[in-house]
Amino acid sequence: MRKQRGLNKAALIHRSRIEIRFSEVDSMNIVWHGNYVKFFEDGREAFGRNFGIGYLDIYDAGYTAPVVELQCSYLQSLKYGDTAIVETRYINLPSAKVRFEYDIYRESDNALVATGSSMQVFLDRDGNLEWNNPEFYLNWKMKWIKEE
Repeated sequence: MRKQRGLNKAALIHRSRIEIRFSEVDSMNIVWHGNYVKFFEDGREAFGRNFGIGYLDIYDAGYTAPVVELQCSYLQSLKYGDTAIVETRYINLPSAKVRFEYDIYRESDNALVATGSSMQVFLDRDGNLEWNNPEFYLNWKMKWIKEE
């Protein structure tokens, strides 16, 4: 069964721009499907820089956060020369997981071209799964997440 998007309200949202480069398109002059996953990653990295929870922040706290689940739906194509807007939405969960949802828009006409989501977990320096939220993550959530 496919997970339904948008059931949880986004706690934080970040938007970033991506200029589509020649190396990202295939012989049909459209963005190769695998690059959309890279655009999600670009959105996560920009989100992390903006909100102080980038991969280096996680690593400096003694953890890594591998992606364990990823979903992408393709709705329209991007082409060489287009500018994409990646909207990255952080979904607050009580568990020791980091969930993002993504919408990618073509800037010229604001068309929704792809949607997706990802889930990350925390591993300690020895590669063991963290079952409880790490202290640094709880502190980050207290700083940024306003409970309603």
